[in-house]
Amino acid sequence: MTNIPPPAEELRVLDWELRQLEARRTQLLQRRAWLLGVLRAAGPAGPPPRPAGPPAPDATPPSVQNVLLALGGVLLTVAAIAFTVVSWGHLGIGGRSAVLGAVTLAALGTPAFLLRRSLRSTAEAVAGLGLALTVLDAYALRYLALLDVSAFGYAAAASAVLGAVWAGYGLLLRELRLPLPVAVVTAQLPLILWAGAAHADAYVMTAALLGTAAFDTALALRAGIRSVRVVATAGACVLGLWGAASAGWLSVQASGPGGAARAGVLLLFAAGIALAAARWAKGAEVVSGAAGACGLLVVAASGGVLRAALPAAWTVPAYLVCGMVLLAVVRTSLPWTLRRGFLAASAVVQGLAVLWALPVAAIALLGPFGWGTRVWSGAPGDARDALLLELPLAHPLLAPPVLGAVAAALAVTTGPLGDSARRAARYAAPVLLWSAAVALPVALRLPYGAGVAAQLLSTAVLLGVAARATSAVPAVTASVLALVSSASVAFLSLATTAATVTTLGVLTALHLAACVRLARAGAPAPGTAALAACASVASATALVCASGAAWGLPPEYIGLLSLTVPALAAAAAARLGTHPLTPPVELMAATSGAVAVVLAAGDAPVLALVLAVCGVIASGTALRADRRAVGYAAGVLFVLASWVRLASWEVSTPEAYTLPATVPALLIGWLRRRRDPAASSWTAYGPGLAVTLLPSLAAAWSDVHWQRPLLLGTAALALTLAGAHYRLRAPLVLGGAVLTLDALHELAPYIVQVVDALPRWLPPALAGLLLLAVGATYEQRLRDARRFRNVLNRMH
Repeated sequence: MTNIPPPAEELRVLDWELRQLEARRTQLLQRRAWLLGVLRAAGPAGPPPRPAGPPAPDATPPSVQNVLLALGGVLLTVAAIAFTVVSWGHLGIGGRSAVLGAVTLAALGTPAFLLRRSLRSTAEAVAGLGLALTVLDAYALRYLALLDVSAFGYAAAASAVLGAVWAGYGLLLRELRLPLPVAVVTAQLPLILWAGAAHADAYVMTAALLGTAAFDTALALRAGIRSVRVVATAGACVLGLWGAASAGWLSVQASGPGGAARAGVLLLFAAGIALAAARWAKGAEVVSGAAGACGLLVVAASGGVLRAALPAAWTVPAYLVCGMVLLAVVRTSLPWTLRRGFLAASAVVQGLAVLWALPVAAIALLGPFGWGTRVWSGAPGDARDALLLELPLAHPLLAPPVLGAVAAALAVTTGPLGDSARRAARYAAPVLLWSAAVALPVALRLPYGAGVAAQLLSTAVLLGVAARATSAVPAVTASVLALVSSASVAFLSLATTAATVTTLGVLTALHLAACVRLARAGAPAPGTAALAACASVASATALVCASGAAWGLPPEYIGLLSLTVPALAAAAAARLGTHPLTPPVELMAATSGAVAVVLAAGDAPVLALVLAVCGVIASGTALRADRRAVGYAAGVLFVLASWVRLASWEVSTPEAYTLPATVPALLIGWLRRRRDPAASSWTAYGPGLAVTLLPSLAAAWSDVHWQRPLLLGTAALALTLAGAHYRLRAPLVLGGAVLTLDALHELAPYIVQVVDALPRWLPPALAGLLLLAVGATYEQRLRDARRFRNVLNRMH
């Protein structure tokens, strides 16, 4: 149970506790003052520790008070500038010196007293004013006694002195945040301004930039104050990049080994700076980035010297050799972050070399496609003339070695780099090696026949690799490259008849052999066998077409001849059964049949024969239990064949085209309904009825005679009655719609005559009455519509 004291007793207890708190506060403040005195007597050993409680009001984050202090400092600085520039001439030499010196010393000394009273923001503002006044002192001194001194030279000396003064001032008053970063910013100027004052050449100016960057790097690595490190890091990055770019430009522009060597020394200096940053920096990404920059600078230095000593054509290979030397770090004991940076630099150099060499391989691969518009126009002089395009390099023979060297480097050095690098190299190395093989005949200017043979040999090797591969990556890569090479050499062979037929025959045999090998051995990647099967069918189709053209056959007969390929492909697919190769073989057979149809399109009788043969092939495919759906395609092909034949006989009656399709379609639908009484009449009878009714209705509307509308109306009436009797939705709807439209067409002239005979006001009146009637009986009409819909839904 809690005892509550009387009010007088409770008040006495509260007063006693408040006195205890006040005494404790006084004791803590005295102890704090003594500790500050001890720290000042011991020297500048850093700012005193901050109390654990809330910060003093003057040390709070930016607030209204800080904004006012900053504005006050700015205004005082502006006033000092105005005094120095405008009112300076009204005072003598002694007065000028006394005023500026006194004001500067006062501004620099006041922050020490303010810091003792924990007025940090005020001290920062006054210190900023003092720093600005030192700049005005230097400006005044220049125009007072040193007018004859060079402006650049005086600025260099003044910036060096000011930087040293501000650095000492910041070290003396470590609680101030502004002086040390400003000193670092000022330290960026002396060397650069001195080089400008000495009218130094580009090499000396670059050395000044890199020297300043080296100073910034050392400061960024060793400084203990965060603001100093940030400013120094920014200066090192900006000036280092500027100096490295300038040294690289000097190396590229050097016309002799001497100039290249001088630029190389500067690049090595920059590389040393980057290496120091990589050695002592913290953070894996920073270390790797600095090491990569070091590697690139070393390559630029050594490659620039080699470039100046070798012919101009060897520039890229020279840089590539220097970049590949960096791969030696893979086997060293350096930290992994450093090795990763050097390897990244080597990868960048190799990538640029590949971009330089790849256009030769790309043109060697894509150039032959221009023969598609010059079929059998005659063999060119050599493999380079066969491209029909100009190569982008003056010495294309250097491109294959560059591509091969990079491919070899990828194959050799990716072992220690991890799984992702190994996977990338397993794709990239074969592609680069294949690119070198594609570009080699063009670079060597081999004869045309030798160039075609070399491409065929490359395709054979790739198919062999795909057939014998034990993993998916090389199998897929080799298969895709073989397909691309096949397309290129096929177009390349179009220069002469013999080359075309021979090349297509060889490609057909190669792809067919690879397909059989992959199907029997069980390919590690199932898509490779399908790709080889598709390529073999395509090559065979092209071979048959080329052979027919070589024999002088017209296009329509070439199309008829090419049907041998889909026939053989359909037979092979039937033999394969449920094998995974069956779908791609059937797809290519359909494509080959489409090519035959396109070729025969110019002659109607031959086109009808081609369509009929395609229907026979589709019918044979539909005999298989898992390909019954192909029977619909066979029926469509037979119908099209009959239509084309009728068109060739100049038959203009649409029923001659539609009735031969309608009768078997209705018969098939009747058989379907017998097996499955629940089947919809739209599925069973809809397509067959629509094939005849709709074209006949369109013809009846444009027919001036009475026979077709009468017969069409009679047939539509019979279908409507049959649909109503047997409760079949498709005959009822189609027959009724056609009967209604046919009757409207026949009654339209009489309706027009009656409307013309009626008064002009009567049609609008009748329309209004009709709308009133419909509105009045809307609910009844809606119920009737629902009832009619329900009746239709109950039909089949």
